[in-house]
Amino acid sequence: MRLRAPELVGRGWLNTGGESLSLADLRGRIVVLDFWTFCCVNCLHVLDELRPLEEKYADSLVLIGVHSPKFEHEADADALAAAVERYAVHHPVLDDPELVIWQAYTARAWPTLVVIDPEGYIVASMSGEGHAHGLSVLVEELIAEHSAKGTLRQGDSPYAAPAPAETALRFPGKAAVLSDGSFIVSDTAHHEIVWLESDLETERRRFGTRVHREYREHRELNEPQGVLVLPAETAARVGYDVVVADSVNHQVKGLRLADGAWTLLAGTGKQLRERSGSGPALKQDLSTPWDLAWFIGRVVIAMAGTHQLWALHLATDPADNTVAVLGGTSAEGIRDGAADEAWFAQPSGLAVSEDGSRLWVADSETFALRSLDVTDEGFVVTTHVGQGLFDFGHRDGAADQALLQHPLGVTVLPDGSVAVSDTYNGAIRRFDPEIREVSTLTTGLREPSDAVVEASEDGHARLVVVESGAHQLVRIALPDKAQRLDGLAHQSQRPRTEVAPGPLTLMVNFTPPTGQKLDFRWGDPTRLMVSATPDGLLRDGAGSAEGLTRTLTLDPAAGDGVLHISVQTASCDGDPDSGEVPEHAACHLYQQDWGIPVVLVDGATTELTLDLRGV
Repeated sequence: MRLRAPELVGRGWLNTGGESLSLADLRGRIVVLDFWTFCCVNCLHVLDELRPLEEKYADSLVLIGVHSPKFEHEADADALAAAVERYAVHHPVLDDPELVIWQAYTARAWPTLVVIDPEGYIVASMSGEGHAHGLSVLVEELIAEHSAKGTLRQGDSPYAAPAPAETALRFPGKAAVLSDGSFIVSDTAHHEIVWLESDLETERRRFGTRVHREYREHRELNEPQGVLVLPAETAARVGYDVVVADSVNHQVKGLRLADGAWTLLAGTGKQLRERSGSGPALKQDLSTPWDLAWFIGRVVIAMAGTHQLWALHLATDPADNTVAVLGGTSAEGIRDGAADEAWFAQPSGLAVSEDGSRLWVADSETFALRSLDVTDEGFVVTTHVGQGLFDFGHRDGAADQALLQHPLGVTVLPDGSVAVSDTYNGAIRRFDPEIREVSTLTTGLREPSDAVVEASEDGHARLVVVESGAHQLVRIALPDKAQRLDGLAHQSQRPRTEVAPGPLTLMVNFTPPTGQKLDFRWGDPTRLMVSATPDGLLRDGAGSAEGLTRTLTLDPAAGDGVLHISVQTASCDGDPDSGEVPEHAACHLYQQDWGIPVVLVDGATTELTLDLRGV
């Protein structure tokens, strides 16, 4: 029995010039529905597989993307519109945030392809990637059948290109800092590498051939992502300075900054299908290399397309380069232990500890921060934050309870803690491996995908964040507790503060940095958390609530103890009160923790004032 295709309904359409499409409008055409979600690397592979079919059968085939989101962020209409541009989707897209069409067509996985014949009946459904050839054959058969029946209607595609956007960078992916303070940035949607001065705007040079999308085969790069500045002695030996993960070309390339010369280091240009490989690097297929790091004397590749980590050995002659799988079986999920038995899920960010013994990994699809460690028993994989493929969110606290949402970048901070570019939460998170806790450093960013550390003139470290969705790099100050400090300033013992028993007014003073203001447009951006050791010290006032002042009640029977006080507050670029707020204003989270030893003394002060100041 032939099954009639359900009608196409959703929140709206993209790439149609504002018009809605129905199956009646498409009657007489072959229709392929591509159920996708923009976080999914396999979905991105299918987009690339379908491009030649779109072109070859343009007069008979209509390709429609049905975006059925997996995560909360992907259900955002603006985020979807950005993703459609980011990934060069040149066909109509139906926004299906409630997965209504997904369920109507009984899709079970991302990606899924459904083929509808010119009479409106479903003739095939395909899950996963690698169906381009079979789909081409099926389309040829349908063209022949319905040409003979007189039911095939040829014509132009309903696709309507949106107005092009012009920014200096377009969806930048990753960045690296050079010894002179300048930056190398992958300008992903422009298919180029950009050398930026330290002001983050002035371009020293661009590398890669920039041409129109219809001439993709002539590009040197295709959606580059990871960039790695080689150690000086290695660069001198091999003859190039920077290694680039050329993600859609499935290759790794070397770039010499002096003259812009490129050297192919690994990959044939074909996507790896077997999910394994080793041997001569130039003869080995790769699959969506996303980030790079210098670890154990090798270039480690986050091979997002096969959910693995690979190691690339750089020989003086590129023909002698070799690759090997370093970790991951290609199974998708969380499994720790021996690296060759571990599971990853779309690893997308890499960073190396200062002592070189640990490789940190942002494992995006498990919402996880993980590591690959060098031990006497070999390479071992450990999960520090993250609970699996289906548990995500924005929750700080103990690492085994904290939640991330599709992190794409990881950065080692000067104090040994780790900053995570928590992309779909629009935040920079911090994991402290000593106490195994997660906190939030900065919020309000637009899809941060990477960050690098630089030292400011006053000696404090700052993060330069790749704010991909805002098409820019921005500087974010780090709070003192993320600095490498001489001594133990934040852990030192303090003299006990004499306070009166009974009511105690706690006040935290906060002065935003120049150019920032507290933004109350969407509620109070401040929060105060108070507890005590022992618990009985506080009769009243414990807990977490908005505001920077609170009245505590201290039990005279306790005698002494420690007040544990945490504060966090967000300030935004510009002046919300006057309306002078940049279009893409970033908001910055400041926080501090105090442990205040107190002793209760009759007649002592009834006020406790603490100062928090934005750096």
